[in-house]
Amino acid sequence: MRRGSILFALLLGGCAQSPGAGGGGGGIVSTNPCVDSVLVRILPASRIAGISHYSQDPSATSIPLAVARQFRGIAGTAEEVIALHPDLVIASTYTPPATQAAYARAGLKTLLLGIPDSIAESKAQVKQIADAVGAPAGGARINADIDRAVTRWSHKDGESPSALLYISGDLATGGSTLLNEMMTRVGFRNAAASYGLRHTGTLSAETIVTRPPAIVIAPESASRGAALRRRLLPTTPQAVFPRVLINCGGPTIPPALERLAAIRAGL
Repeated sequence: MRRGSILFALLLGGCAQSPGAGGGGGGIVSTNPCVDSVLVRILPASRIAGISHYSQDPSATSIPLAVARQFRGIAGTAEEVIALHPDLVIASTYTPPATQAAYARAGLKTLLLGIPDSIAESKAQVKQIADAVGAPAGGARINADIDRAVTRWSHKDGESPSALLYISGDLATGGSTLLNEMMTRVGFRNAAASYGLRHTGTLSAETIVTRPPAIVIAPESASRGAALRRRLLPTTPQAVFPRVLINCGGPTIPPALERLAAIRAGL
């Protein structure tokens, strides 16, 4: 059994042993799926009062559904969060101002987190989460795993073939993103960045056909977008990068680097 499988077997076992998890009163509520992926690794289930409903969605989660479904799913409305009387709410900086104001009026302690654009920023965010919930050792373990993965999978020699990485449908990842750094770490050159795409966005068919990448990487192989790309680039290799590795950083970085490195080695 691979290390990741062992980890989540232990996580799931811990959830099963805590039938009171998700009850009202106290605990941590997360409305951010990327925070969820950290919390389930560093806290006992009894301390997690709720996680984002996105973590219970196969297209949005970064943790196994069997783990996510052991917890109360939170849509993020102020009413449902306040009703749980949590000790801490961890949410996104994109949380609507009205919701943030409601949390404040209810006297809830909140931590708002943005989207990290680099491995260093992601590690800093893991530490911030771990420190906020009183589990600094857990955050340190995650960051040590990230450091080992970066050392192991960084590609130091040889050419850097161009790769176009789609995160969903026709949305490609650009140059100022965490995925871009991971691509370059393993030895790819991000084709979308070469086309001038800075963040996440769409690319014209003309651009792609005129300057085709060495490989196209995407989370799905049977979608309408994938079919269109195969028509546009019939001789360009296509590789699958699971959606679960796309949504978040933090503890997702090691398996994402491993998968990207495997794709790179396959060329």
